[in-house]
Amino acid sequence: MTDLPEGVPARAAALDMLHAALARRAGLDDALARPPFSTLPPRERGQARALVMATLRNLGPIDKALAGKLQKPPPEMVLNLLRIGAAQLYYMEAPDFAVVSTSVDLAAGRQDTRPFKGLVNAVLRALARDGKPDFDAEALCPDWLLARWKAAWGPADALAIAAMIAQEPSADLSVRDPAVAQTLAEALEARPLPGGSWRTDKGGSITEWPGFDDGAWWMQDAAAAIPARLLGAGPGQTAIDLCAAPGGKTLQLAASGATVTALDRSAPRLKRVTENLARIGLTAEVIAADAAAWPDPRVFDAVLLDAPCTATGTFRRHPDVLWASRPGDVAPLAKTQGILLDAAASRVKPGGRLVYCVCSLEPEEGEAQVDRFLSRHPSFRLEPIAPGEGGAPAASVTPTGTLRVLPFHLDGGGDGFFAARFIKSSTA
Repeated sequence: MTDLPEGVPARAAALDMLHAALARRAGLDDALARPPFSTLPPRERGQARALVMATLRNLGPIDKALAGKLQKPPPEMVLNLLRIGAAQLYYMEAPDFAVVSTSVDLAAGRQDTRPFKGLVNAVLRALARDGKPDFDAEALCPDWLLARWKAAWGPADALAIAAMIAQEPSADLSVRDPAVAQTLAEALEARPLPGGSWRTDKGGSITEWPGFDDGAWWMQDAAAAIPARLLGAGPGQTAIDLCAAPGGKTLQLAASGATVTALDRSAPRLKRVTENLARIGLTAEVIAADAAAWPDPRVFDAVLLDAPCTATGTFRRHPDVLWASRPGDVAPLAKTQGILLDAAASRVKPGGRLVYCVCSLEPEEGEAQVDRFLSRHPSFRLEPIAPGEGGAPAASVTPTGTLRVLPFHLDGGGDGFFAARFIKSSTA
């Protein structure tokens, strides 16, 4: 990597990351943890990550522009190289000559792309001559996913969701001690959001932000912070966070004063939960186990299930999920969610509360789960969520009292989320 011309190493890492992101779910996370990305200097790591995110957020329009310049699809790695070049031309305001030059150098430096360096040169020069394409919300989203959203939420809302794909999100923070939130927010240049989250556009490494070393806050999307608030756990109560990693909701529950158990089937992912608890100065019992088969007989006052899902609502921070997901992913995940919901129900004390949530925009993973759960568990009833409760946008509260947060419901944007709150009969 060190022998490559200036500017090429970061682009080479971005190419590797893009290829991994489009090849499989969680591929981008894996690529971020290994070479070539992990061996870059900090500044070039930032450049590589910014480049791959810009490419993923605008992949639809980029592919549409490339289709008009290619007589037939080139090998995947060549196509990804062209995608990165187009992102630099159109969305990162890089000089045309520099984009073409570094892209050709990158193509020449790889055995699998070297025969196509002439194609790379010609196509990127042609794109540069054409100029940036007009904004097209429909092109930002995979066709199959946009069709699902139109069917579920209507054409207007589906397009409003899709239009947000290209937007780079701000950073949302949850604060450990609300009493110092205002002072901390001034140092972080943050503004308040309903419910208690704070939003900042502050740049630089988050580890250097005020309050990081003191454990005063943690990063957590404002929409993702709502479900734990809806649980209403507090001092003197026991709470369990099922499927807890990476731990944002565990931190919320612990900060509320409840006695918290964090459970997740992935021991490696739980390391991050333990690390975050230590940094923030909070405590919780951390257990690596499958929630559906955990033999411990305990029951709890408050149970939170943030279930595995397609995660289509997280595209603002994880645009790769749109392109790595497949239509066939929804049904198997919905089946798993039903199994986990049944397990979660068995952990609720009589009179206790259960909050089910997913960061998905697919109704099979949200609304449909509620109907099926209530039919299987007559000892539970739905407890309606009030507009504004826990920071819930009024537009997100459904007629039945569940919460369907669409990304544009929060001012400035937020994750797409579904949440439902259940109460178990005190005589069950």
